[in-house]
Amino acid sequence: MSATIRIGASGFSYKEWLGRFYPPKLPGTKMLAYYAERLPTVEINYTFRAMPRRTMLEGWAAKTPDHFRFALKAPQRITHFARLRAAGETLDYFIETSHALGERLGPVLFQLPPDLARDDALLADFIGQISGRVQTAFEFRNSSWFAAPVFETMRSGGAALCIAETERLTSPIEATASHVYMRLRKENYDETSLSQWAQQIRILAAATNEIFIYFKHEAAAPELAIRLKTLIEQY
Repeated sequence: MSATIRIGASGFSYKEWLGRFYPPKLPGTKMLAYYAERLPTVEINYTFRAMPRRTMLEGWAAKTPDHFRFALKAPQRITHFARLRAAGETLDYFIETSHALGERLGPVLFQLPPDLARDDALLADFIGQISGRVQTAFEFRNSSWFAAPVFETMRSGGAALCIAETERLTSPIEATASHVYMRLRKENYDETSLSQWAQQIRILAAATNEIFIYFKHEAAAPELAIRLKTLIEQY
């Protein structure tokens, strides 16, 4: 394998993890540092609802080791309200602010609404506005986007297709950038399904530089992340 593989969860501040992943009485202010000692990346959903503050991101960076990476979910102002159109000012502000994380900034996830159907020109224009200022991943929740011309547009702009598995929709396993972004969102993952993903990830790792993988934030997410890492290393 040539790729750096980072596996984590979608979020870190969950009381449900107390007594399971976190010590039973760990204060919320110490959760991130504890998490970052055991897992190498986290996906932040907070930034979908609210624009992040530089001071908050700088504080997060200070609590984590150099190798740790934050993936930020792009604000809904961009993806759901503006629907990628005429969002340049908001996009610029978000990208500029995200760099407060410094080297700990991982990819930015643009999760599109299910009712936003394929629009090749819209996607190409939006990727052009990003202009490589951040690593990006696009999660399409409308299957019309799963088409070869869309993937070529993403390759041209260095944008990763979010390889997402949910109960309702599973995207193609397609690498469109030097980094891979995966969201494993089913309710349960048994040993067989984790082993299958481990094999697939090793294949992707042979042709890419970085792979980011995130489990849903249910109670078992940290354990699944650790188990998947072990399985990948075993093959």
